[in-house]
Amino acid sequence: MVIVSLAELLNAYEFASSGTPYENAAYVSAKTGAVYVTSSEVELEEEVPEDLETSAEYLAVPTKNELDLGRILAVRFAEQEVPELCGEVASIFGRKGAYGRFKQLLESHRVLQRWFEFEAAETEAALRRWCGENHFQAGERGAPGVA
Repeated sequence: MVIVSLAELLNAYEFASSGTPYENAAYVSAKTGAVYVTSSEVELEEEVPEDLETSAEYLAVPTKNELDLGRILAVRFAEQEVPELCGEVASIFGRKGAYGRFKQLLESHRVLQRWFEFEAAETEAALRRWCGENHFQAGERGAPGVA
């Protein structure tokens, strides 16, 4: 099983999820576990393989929305952690600029840190599942037993 650095994968996921749709992307080599990022708007210093976007060797790292880690996760957090805010959270995500208002709401109820911890744990779990589904093992390069 090919090992991919969880830290690199998390960074690539954040990068691919940032910007406008299709602006940024990230890929993992199915042969080596190496992680590559690309951007249509920002010139990056890292060199990437020429066939990165066309070869079956490279799998696109999923984005926040592809893993249901956007609005759906925020609503799930409210349901599980602050059920008294469910109605407000649901209405926030019906308009533009929702994520900022969501964080302001959580901050005003002093649960913003709980959200960040919940989001981080759910993101890591989702990326680990993605790794398993794609025959990768999430690990830290240089750790015992990791190539």
